[in-house]
Amino acid sequence: MADKTLTAADAEKEFWDHLKKSNTGLLGLDQPGYHAQPMTAFREEETGTIWFFTRDDTDLARDAGVGSGQSAMFHYGSKDQTVWACIHGELSIAPRNAELIDKYWNPILAAWYPEGKDDPHLTLLRFDADDGRIWVSEGGFFKFFYEVAKANITKTLPDPGGVVDVNLQ
Repeated sequence: MADKTLTAADAEKEFWDHLKKSNTGLLGLDQPGYHAQPMTAFREEETGTIWFFTRDDTDLARDAGVGSGQSAMFHYGSKDQTVWACIHGELSIAPRNAELIDKYWNPILAAWYPEGKDDPHLTLLRFDADDGRIWVSEGGFFKFFYEVAKANITKTLPDPGGVVDVNLQ
């Protein structure tokens, strides 16, 4: 991105656009010894809230339900490897919401809930993002390796793209 400076607004737009296309990342509490786990993210466009489905018998659901919410991190890498993000926010258990369940329900989710949308173990997690760091590398995989090869030949540093801190509140 040497010809263009990445702005926070551009990075945020790239993140949300890519998350819509490829919505799996790693979600975990921001605590020592806690490991993130693969989760599918569903962004509510109107509010910017990210929703996750889980079962109430998981560690993540149990731990997110302590108090009014927990500090958490969502790590994301787009399928085309042009956007990477580490997003901080608050993770909490959300009240059951039939409208959200209907909106995001799909066959993959259904596999985890044998009793369907009314499964008593179905739990919604609410992630309210506050800030993060986003990396954007236009050109993806091939551009990256071009930059590496060019750097080795010219003895200069590669241009991996832009990185910027964002405020998502």
